[in-house]
Amino acid sequence: MRLLTLEFESFRRRLSVSHLRQYPSLRGVWGFVRRYPVLPGGLIVLLVILAVFADLISPQGPLYSTISDTRLPPVWSAEGDWNYILGTDHIGRDLLSRIIHGTRISLMVAGVVLTAGMMVGVTLGIIAGYAGGLWDEIIMRLVDVTYAIPFILVALVAAVIFGASLQLVLILLAVFNWPPFARQTRGLTLQLKNTDYVMSARISGASPIRIGVRHILPGVINIVVVLATLQVGGLILTESVLSFLGVGIPGPDPAWGSMVADGRDHISTAWWISAMPGMAIFLTVFAFNFLGDWLRDYFDPRLRQI
Repeated sequence: MRLLTLEFESFRRRLSVSHLRQYPSLRGVWGFVRRYPVLPGGLIVLLVILAVFADLISPQGPLYSTISDTRLPPVWSAEGDWNYILGTDHIGRDLLSRIIHGTRISLMVAGVVLTAGMMVGVTLGIIAGYAGGLWDEIIMRLVDVTYAIPFILVALVAAVIFGASLQLVLILLAVFNWPPFARQTRGLTLQLKNTDYVMSARISGASPIRIGVRHILPGVINIVVVLATLQVGGLILTESVLSFLGVGIPGPDPAWGSMVADGRDHISTAWWISAMPGMAIFLTVFAFNFLGDWLRDYFDPRLRQI
């Protein structure tokens, strides 16, 4: 069996190589696809377009419902309707329209939280790494305390006290999202502050703020961008989990997590109500994680594939 497997693999490789030699253009396309994240990049561009032009692209409004069209299956099923390509939910709302509008919510949450987390985390990380001493101790202990706090428990308690809302989700995610940026930036700053150009700037009389902004920040920005890209998938998953538990973005707003929760009581008879937004979450997280991995390999020559 092992011999047959090896023979088949060898035949497949010879076939693919000969096919690419026969069609040089295909070889160029295949090399481009292997070298650059074409599929995840295209998917991210599509998501951004859907988020920006959701009102124009969606077939219907995200809150519009028709009671007579409840739980219609996707269009490829026998009972499907082309007016509802991905089917309808338990109260007759178009799933495709709600998923498109949910893209806007998910990307907005990720963008706002990442911006706040990067600004706070990078600033504190540079201060901790460059100043050292008491500042380093205080900031790193804040990082440890933030990591030790159970986020889901805090979110549940906050939702009970203040009520579930989009603003609460943004605040909670921003508060708990800065430590990764601070820890990574601190480690890089500890390396950069002893380099020749930073020491020269310090000897020439440059202020710590100028050194941090003009000399250290450009050296850490590449890693920060990679970390931010990898964080997007986690933020979207976290927001979806909160919405699924009922402590995130409240209904009837079309958040992907709450859409998955809407279908859990109908999973045996109308699986598409949960499966379609779940697939949207999967593809989005996959695209951003793949892009983050590619950026990490691109900016680090030791990991770059030749």
